[in-house]
Amino acid sequence: MSKPALRIGVIGAGAIAQLAHLPVLSRMRGVQLVALCDNDSAKVRALADRFSVPDTFTDIEELLEFEELDAVLISTPNHLHEPHVLSALKSKRHVLCERPLALTTKGVERILAAAEKHEVKVLVGHNHRFRTEVQNLESFIHGGELGRLIGIRAGAYKTRRGDAGWRSRRAESGGGIFLDQGVPLLDLACWLADFPEPVRVTASMERGSGVRAVEDAMYVHVQYASGLSVAIDTAWGYVGEEDRWWFEVLASKGTARLAPLRVVKELNGRAVDVSPTGAAQRDSAFIQSYRAELAHFAAVLHGDVTYEPPVDQIVVQRLVEAIYRSAEEGKEVRL
Repeated sequence: MSKPALRIGVIGAGAIAQLAHLPVLSRMRGVQLVALCDNDSAKVRALADRFSVPDTFTDIEELLEFEELDAVLISTPNHLHEPHVLSALKSKRHVLCERPLALTTKGVERILAAAEKHEVKVLVGHNHRFRTEVQNLESFIHGGELGRLIGIRAGAYKTRRGDAGWRSRRAESGGGIFLDQGVPLLDLACWLADFPEPVRVTASMERGSGVRAVEDAMYVHVQYASGLSVAIDTAWGYVGEEDRWWFEVLASKGTARLAPLRVVKELNGRAVDVSPTGAAQRDSAFIQSYRAELAHFAAVLHGDVTYEPPVDQIVVQRLVEAIYRSAEEGKEVRL
């Protein structure tokens, strides 16, 4: 007997919902997109018509009273993640929340405690983990084929910032380019390395104009007890022909980089390209990652995949807080 469709509501109808969540959910098997909530009534109605969503709301509490709802996907501005997740958990709805789960370590801890108390599941939307090339890289690393991890070098440069809206206001975003582009890279590095113990952090930043402005550029270095060194470089307003994004792994027996994935191993004293090959994907890497992430969420709720509470986000958030402290104070922070 087939399982009943998972009934999902989307809270927040911004760019990521329009570009990824709604297009993917509206076509997923085993999922029924039943409601859309946003405080912009005209936008939410137009999107509901476009993606054939039967019900719309402008208030999250009204949405959570909707009986035809099993789970919610939260993609509101960062400062609303914690209160919105807590409200959803209290209403006994499972949650997939866009990163960050909360803006403080205590906020992450409150969410984890609430999920346990109300016996519901909460997951965090780190879509990079679900990219096909990242899954392949994870197999190389965890299979021991590259040896001991020595360094990870990653970065993201955005060519133009434009009107960043709430992302440029610290109280709403929690941070600038590093929170927006650097934290996903930090999480990916931690995840691929099995969350080793960090020992010290150094960071420097270039802040935008205005007292409440967020950083336009940040460079971060994290040193781990295992000897692993992670460096992340991020910037808005990069003067170049196109955006740049990179992720490189240095290990004792090989190297790897994204994207696309290229893996080089030492074999019989020679550097050999062992990069996996396969058929071209029908979707872009961006859409493919969200499709896999949302399929994983549905599989967890259907009981097809074991649920793992996102306790690792406490580690990530503590690192984020140490990074911003180092940048603000201009000195190394020991953990």
